[in-house]
Amino acid sequence: MNGPAQPVVAELTTASEFQEAWAVLAELRTQLDLSAYLALLEAMRAEGYRQLVVRVAGQIVAVAGFVILTNLYHGRHVYVYDLVTTATARSQGYGRLLLGAVEELGRGAGCQQIALTSGVQRLAAHRFYEQHLGYERMSHSFRKHLR
Repeated sequence: MNGPAQPVVAELTTASEFQEAWAVLAELRTQLDLSAYLALLEAMRAEGYRQLVVRVAGQIVAVAGFVILTNLYHGRHVYVYDLVTTATARSQGYGRLLLGAVEELGRGAGCQQIALTSGVQRLAAHRFYEQHLGYERMSHSFRKHLR
């Protein structure tokens, strides 16, 4: 008798895989629709953006989108733009699994840090990062829309 399906971490590489990931990313990026996502994705991939996913029984249940960057305050680092687990699969360790894989890729690329931002309303996510993963709150993030 087989037990529950084991999670598998994989990097997405094909257009159909990126489109498949949209169903999960849409839970985080509610301001976008599929066509906007695909257009932005094309530009972001040209700038080094990558996605890792967790699949369970072949289905994507979690997505991490990230890029490797260098700047004056983090040095060479991994920046995580997106981290989301579908609502039906939360609290099963998939976010931790993805961030661990992203950290390993960063170490392999010579990164000294991993960084991310999180919306001010996402208090459960903040607890997860700080209490369970050892992240430290370093700053406030600000934006101004340019018209």
